[in-house]
Amino acid sequence: MSARLVHVGSAVVDYVYRIDVLPAPGTEKTASDYAQVAGGGFNMMVAATRTGMKVVFGGQLGSGPNGDFLRAAFAAEGIQTLTLPSPLMDSGNCVAMISSDAERTFVSWPGAESVLSLDLMAPVVIGPDDWVFTSGYTLSYPGSHDALTGWIEALPADIPFVFDPTPVIADIPRAILDRVLARTTWLSCNTTEAAEIAGQGDVEALAARLLAEHCPQAAGVVIRSAAKGCHVGLADGSAQTIAGFKVVAIDTNGAGDTHIGAFVSALARGVPPFEAAAYANAAAAISVTRHGGSSAPTDAEIQTFLSQAVSTGVPGQTQKAHQTA
Repeated sequence: MSARLVHVGSAVVDYVYRIDVLPAPGTEKTASDYAQVAGGGFNMMVAATRTGMKVVFGGQLGSGPNGDFLRAAFAAEGIQTLTLPSPLMDSGNCVAMISSDAERTFVSWPGAESVLSLDLMAPVVIGPDDWVFTSGYTLSYPGSHDALTGWIEALPADIPFVFDPTPVIADIPRAILDRVLARTTWLSCNTTEAAEIAGQGDVEALAARLLAEHCPQAAGVVIRSAAKGCHVGLADGSAQTIAGFKVVAIDTNGAGDTHIGAFVSALARGVPPFEAAAYANAAAAISVTRHGGSSAPTDAEIQTFLSQAVSTGVPGQTQKAHQTA
């Protein structure tokens, strides 16, 4: 694959605690497990690189222990950082609490990833075969959204730009959000985020309104519905709901990131959008059977999973996926 993913977003260190249920106000819980892992945009980058796409990072890492931890994680996955470390601050972190039903709750603290400038981004040079990605987290930071939005708008017209608004969409200034959506080639969001942009409605109506009213240059939109799969609407008017896979989930952290990374990787190597969405559904399904946000599978694992799905009844059938600790 010659295409390269340029991720201009944020990466943080996740402090992950596993608990039976969230503690009630004023009470305390003892975690059954704890881990320190690379998170944030790292999860999406891992999904893309494990499925065959070359990935580089155009955001900013810090100069302290969190930044060092992230650089080591990037190196282990073969992800190059294009920008210099911040001389002023460390990378941020996020406390993630994973309950026994596989759901998660987050508290984050922004660091170097929350400050981007055009001078800082000068080393991020876009090539003719590149794909560019950013997320709502980076656009929600007052210290980065203006510079990043201007940089996105200045991208060559033929460069695909992929955008995930993320759960912090309400924290993105609407004027910034509208400008970024206007340049978006592929929008990937969940149903709540789609409704935040385009109002209430079923996924078919939301996809149509997103394309007609908010993403005039988009090739398509993907509305993710967790275990139910996703709905894909294309600019040519065609649309399809791609069913998900029934698996026994143990950790849903990073599932959306895995979906986006696998989807972009598939598109970049010429897979048609509806087929790429099924591939991404499989990647996300495998990821939730494993602990950790960066639990994305490889292309070979996804192909094996899809082959087993075909032999047992395709999407909607309970699948067994390889589990890792």
